[in-house]
Amino acid sequence: MEDRVNPVLYLELCDLDPDDYNASRTPEVLRLPSIERGSVWRNLHYQRKDFEPDFVFRVEDFRTLAVFEAGGDFRAPTAPDGIRGLHFLHTPRPGQGFLTGAPTLGLMLVLISAREASGAQTLRDWADFVHLPPLATGELGFSMITPYRNAANEEPLFMHFYETVGRDAEAALQAEVHDFPARYGGVQTEAYRHWQVHDQLVVDYINTFERVI
Repeated sequence: MEDRVNPVLYLELCDLDPDDYNASRTPEVLRLPSIERGSVWRNLHYQRKDFEPDFVFRVEDFRTLAVFEAGGDFRAPTAPDGIRGLHFLHTPRPGQGFLTGAPTLGLMLVLISAREASGAQTLRDWADFVHLPPLATGELGFSMITPYRNAANEEPLFMHFYETVGRDAEAALQAEVHDFPARYGGVQTEAYRHWQVHDQLVVDYINTFERVI
């Protein structure tokens, strides 16, 4: 993933086993116009509840994530029963982080929306200038963090695509949750809350994945 900027990411979410999805569905999607390549990922923490009650996810969890990289003229297909498709466009602002030269083997997928349509830009500004930069240093394990916006301009509105070189993206997430607050003086400080949440933030989904194919 991290060797170039992808103008489009098309995701498919489902409960099929990754190998079954790859055998039955991946070839169909790869034949679509403008699709360049794809990968299949296994959920590392299916049905996670550890962010409740602060964040109750609105996107139903899924066992398998497929990520397809596409050109700017891509048109999303109608997904078959049991599969949800999400079409995202790269935001005008770049991803943050660094290139390692190694393949991406782990992902953290974050889907968020704005509480009000009028608050989408302030939410985007907070994410780009406050929330993401300190996570993109590599200290926690994240290399590249790239923002995308829903092509249909619907919820979930934004995707933050966190890449890790190692397979255990869950370890990077746990470091963010348990170790990172100390740099702001702890979870109860105003500085930490300013970094962690925004008044327009709705968290639709957070989870970690390892690459299977």
